[in-house]
Amino acid sequence: MIAQAFILGAGLGTRLRPLTEDLPKPLIPIFQKPLITFPLDHLIEAGVKSFIINTHHLASAFQNLFAEGNYRGHPVRLIHEPAILGTGGGIKNVEPFLGGESFLVYSGDLLTDIDIAPLVEEHFRAGNDVTLALRRDGLSTDVAIEGNRVVDIANSHGRAGQVDFAGVSVWKPAIFQRIPPGQSRSFIPILTEWIGEGGKIGGVVLEKGKWFNIGSRREYLEVHRTIQEERWKPDYVKSAAWPVTIASDAEVDPTASLSGFYSIGARCRVGAGAKVENTILWPGAQIASRSYLRNCIVRSDRKTAGELSDSDI
Repeated sequence: MIAQAFILGAGLGTRLRPLTEDLPKPLIPIFQKPLITFPLDHLIEAGVKSFIINTHHLASAFQNLFAEGNYRGHPVRLIHEPAILGTGGGIKNVEPFLGGESFLVYSGDLLTDIDIAPLVEEHFRAGNDVTLALRRDGLSTDVAIEGNRVVDIANSHGRAGQVDFAGVSVWKPAIFQRIPPGQSRSFIPILTEWIGEGGKIGGVVLEKGKWFNIGSRREYLEVHRTIQEERWKPDYVKSAAWPVTIASDAEVDPTASLSGFYSIGARCRVGAGAKVENTILWPGAQIASRSYLRNCIVRSDRKTAGELSDSDI
């Protein structure tokens, strides 16, 4: 079991603009639940006891969410990066808070129910320096593996890849010696160099379960569709009330039509005769009477009217 985890939360979320002008990407709502709370729930289920989250863009939103310094009774420490340090630099930056034990790293924009246990078990069984969760997802094949050993990444050593990195990994504290402090670095070139020097970089291909890297509006809408239409709910989400398709204080006129998948946030207003199809409304959004929204995302406290399709308001 691993007791500590580092959640990567400091990205800019540029592919999700304009949504990320209001919220950091890890805090965008999924049926009224902030995205980052899914990694936290997942890791708690796996036995993690404490968390570190790095922040940069709209850091005050993280401070508001974790104002009490914990999540479900587990300590949460926020580490602000005035300048983005990247995945490698971010890991180095939290070295003082992780001590001398192995730790998990989890992407803050990930929503998945893959089983973390085999990853942790393989890490300790093989005595790896680093162990990566891997997937055959059809999106990328940057990682080359032989058995449970990663032998190349991004063809740095002339080995063609077969699988993709799944956004979850286990690290020994030895990584800290390989990253210079105060520099913006990805951990990928650090790993490829380590492989070339004989480092034990492991990988576990985790095929079961769903996996969403929510980096675009298409993926954001698709995860809502999957949850509502396929009735998918990760086992680690314990709240019987989730997913919340219509917030308790939202007002939807009886003559309005909601179809496909939809999420109506707190304080939202949907007017008479309005049609909302495959659309997500963030808290406080107001849809005028007789409007028609299809495949749209309406940000917090925005007002919209008319016929709109495939739009972020």
